[in-house]
Amino acid sequence: MPPRARQRCHAALTAALTLAVAAVLSAAPPASAADTWTEVGSDRADPLTESQGLTSVEVPANSPNRYTGIGTIPAGVSSRGWNHVGDPDASYNGYYVEPYQADSGNAKMFRVQAPGGAWSEYVHTLSSGEALNNSWVAISPDGQWMLAGEYGTMSRFLVFPTPGVNASTSPSANLPQASTVNLDHAVRDVQGCDFSGPTTLLCSSDDPAGTLFGITKPLLQVDLSAKPNGTSDVSGHVTALRQLPLRSSCSGTFEVEGIDYDRRDGTLRVIVVSPGFCVLTDSKTYRFTRS
Repeated sequence: MPPRARQRCHAALTAALTLAVAAVLSAAPPASAADTWTEVGSDRADPLTESQGLTSVEVPANSPNRYTGIGTIPAGVSSRGWNHVGDPDASYNGYYVEPYQADSGNAKMFRVQAPGGAWSEYVHTLSSGEALNNSWVAISPDGQWMLAGEYGTMSRFLVFPTPGVNASTSPSANLPQASTVNLDHAVRDVQGCDFSGPTTLLCSSDDPAGTLFGITKPLLQVDLSAKPNGTSDVSGHVTALRQLPLRSSCSGTFEVEGIDYDRRDGTLRVIVVSPGFCVLTDSKTYRFTRS
């Protein structure tokens, strides 16, 4: 074949191959087969009463979402040293749990409201090597087990019997750690987690460095190897899904706070507190839906 003819043939083959590859790629599923969370709206987050965490409540029916912030801590609680509240959660049968910490000491506290309205407190004495901070709680879908998290760079979550729900718990006895979720990838500054399924957690991270997943302030998914049962440890596979919104009229450092997955309509909510003066004006609870 003459050289010019070979060149024309090669160009034709290259063009045909390019079209074929493009067709295959356009027909293939997206590279990310996991769920994608798309922002669909936001609501102003009050800096005093909606700046730490939130949870949707299924019992009683039509209950509004509940939020925590420095302004929601009762005076009788803060006067005893429990001056920080984290991201709360509520069980399917209507028990509501808030995590508390103090500036010093060897214990953390979980404040529980029963469906009838009565409050009680459950104190956990720290285990060896356990951090004092008590950033969040996430109650398993069966209601019997409660995960809790420590701030900082961690490779585990703690598992407790759910206070007030699990029959083994009592306000007059130490709330013991039952088991551990061992993570396959370190996480940093997790401010909240919530179950979106029997073995799936969605977590909000305030990670300012971005060295663990390549992005700062990520939304994380943790897939557990089994349902928490309190008798044996389970493993957790960690995936970074996206960066959470960081938008404000002020420049500076944002703080990602609590998270909630509303099982009633599939809405995910995450609080992001704005920097500087704008903490008062444009802190948001962002809403997401799965796509």
